[in-house]
Parts: sequence; C-alpha cells; structure tokens
Amino acid sequence: MKKNLLIIGFVLLSGLIFNSCGNSSSKEKQPATKEVATVQYTCPMHSDVVSDKPGNCSKCGMALVEKK
Repeated sequence: MKKNLLIIGFVLLSGLIFNSCGNSSSKEKQPATKEVATVQYTCPMHSDVVSDKPGNCSKCGMALVEKK
C-alpha cells in the first residue's frame, strides 16, 4: 500500500513539473509583436497642436517640427 502511494505521488509530481515546464516554453515561443514607431509633428509655439504628418500649425501657420 505504501509503495502504491509513493508511485501515485511521484506520477502526480512529475505531471505537475512537466506541465509547468510546458507552459513557460509556450509563452517564450509566442511571436513578438512589431512596434511601429509613429512620428508626430508639433508646433514650436503651440504644443497642443499635434499631427502625424508635417505641415503648418493651424493656429499660427508655423511649420510643424518632429516631436521627440
């Protein structure tokens, strides 16, 4: 009886160990998401004016500069 309990305990423990190893490796194999850097342009005088393309400020007409 004691031998059977040891075998069952070993099988359960082995299953838990292999299951946890499988979960961590599956997370590592997920494809990395590509982060696309978006460039934003803003007015030097009016920081609240922001655009995704170059142009002129809608408030003062100055050229928008790349936001850093």
